[in-house]
This record gives sequence, C-alpha cells and structure tokens, in this order.
Amino acid sequence: MTGLRFFPIVLSGLLALTLSACATHSPTLAGPGDGVVVVEGSEIRKLVPARQLEQSAARQFEALKKQAGQKKALLPADDPQVRRLQKIAADLKPYAQSWNPDAGRWQWEVIVLKSDQINAFCMPGGKIAFYTGILDKLKLTDHEVAVVMGHEMAHALREHARDRMAKNQLTDLGATILSNVLGFGDAGRQALGYGTQLLTLKFSRDDETEADLVGMDIAARAGYDPRAGISLWRKMQAASKNAPPEWFSTHPAGSTRIDEISRNLPRVLPLYAKAIGVTMQTLPPDPSRQ
Repeated sequence: MTGLRFFPIVLSGLLALTLSACATHSPTLAGPGDGVVVVEGSEIRKLVPARQLEQSAARQFEALKKQAGQKKALLPADDPQVRRLQKIAADLKPYAQSWNPDAGRWQWEVIVLKSDQINAFCMPGGKIAFYTGILDKLKLTDHEVAVVMGHEMAHALREHARDRMAKNQLTDLGATILSNVLGFGDAGRQALGYGTQLLTLKFSRDDETEADLVGMDIAARAGYDPRAGISLWRKMQAASKNAPPEWFSTHPAGSTRIDEISRNLPRVLPLYAKAIGVTMQTLPPDPSRQ
C-alpha cells in the first residue's frame, strides 16, 4: 500500500515543480517600447546563471576558432567578407542593449568559417559566426546579412539558449524520476526523453519566430531594410526544398516566417525610414519585389 501511495505523490510533486518553474508572470512586453512586440520570457531561465553560460560560450568559441584555424577554415580578419560582417555588426550593436541590458558588457566578436553549410549563429555573450555557405550560396545583400545577423543576435539577447538549457534540466530531472519510479531504467529514460523533446519542441519554433521579429527590428533601427527578411526567406526556401515538415522541425516553415514578417512590417518600416532619414512615402524600392 505504501508503494501505491508513493507513485501519485511523486508524479504530483514533479508536476508542481515543473509547472511552477515554467510559469510566466502576467504577459509583460519586452523591448524598447516601439517596433515589434514580444512577450517577456519565463522565469525558468534563472535556473542557469547567465554569466556562467556566457563564460562557457566564450571558451567554446575560442576552441572553435582554434580548431577552424588549424584546418584553415577560418577567414582572416582582413578578408573582405569578415570586414563586411564586422561593419554590419557594428551598425547593429548599438540597438542590442534595449533588448538585454547585459549586452552592453558583452565582448562582441564576428568570424567567418569556410563551410558549404547555410548557417550562422550567435552564442550567449555576443559571439557571432557566419558560414561562407550562407553568404555565397544565397548571395546575400547587406540588408539580408543584417536581417540574418539581427536574428542570430536576438537568440542571444532574448536568452533562448539559457531558456532551453533550463528546460532541459527540468525534463531530464523528470525523465529520471519517472523512469526510476516506474522501474523502466535507461530504456525508460530514453523513451521519456523522446516524448519530452516533442513536448518542448514548440518552444524552439517560438524562439525562431521571436528572433525573426526582434532581428528585423534591430536591423531596421540600424538603417537596414527589414523587407529583406522576405527576400531572404524566399532564397532559403529555394535552397531547402527537402526540409522536414514544420511540425517536426525546430524552425517554422519558410512560408510561415514570411507571413509573420509581413504582418510585422508596419511596426518596423517607420523605424527604417527614420534611420535613413526619409518619409514612409519615399522609402527605397522594396527589395523583396526586385
């Protein structure tokens, strides 16, 4: 009888722990007050210390640079592509702090890696990397580079990696406790782990959508055309025709992203017009229609 009572107690306790950690405050808005509107993230990220994560990211970034250098896969600092990206990053950085006050102390860095992959990332603490594949295969304009870079910066500014790691800590804890209670052992932990991955996958897609919006907001304030997000994702769609269905993907489908960007253009086009000193009526031609 004692064992039968223990089972629901553990489950209810675990459920309470998970729900309390995942709970958000009333939906307060994040950001500078104009432009795009996003909801402040959950408190769960506090389970992972921000400074510790940034330090770990910095070490990993240094190791990546060293390894890439040894393989001659790191473009030199005086390479035109590196200088181009560094200039765009310098334009975007002044608008990062309104999304995360800690960004003012980050040691921002931009590198370019020789790889055919269509990829780019920004680690916690502002460590940015672009692959030559995304620059060359998609033939990105400066406006499109700014949208991509703003998107990757947004992941770091909105602490999506920190949030994901905190969620993983909880799901790992839950899988371990449940598998032990049920007597499933390692096989049980693996099966439960796959289930929790599907349950939490939506957070990652939401992160991607948020990064799209925050990224084009930052780009617009820096004087880059946010409409380039549409031309960018059309290029991405053409380059990834064999992408998996949206439900099982960590990224929203290209058409979904284009729709979301289009819906939010009225919020960011005035920022772009102000940044380049024109009126809404005298904006440059739409790059997505060229």
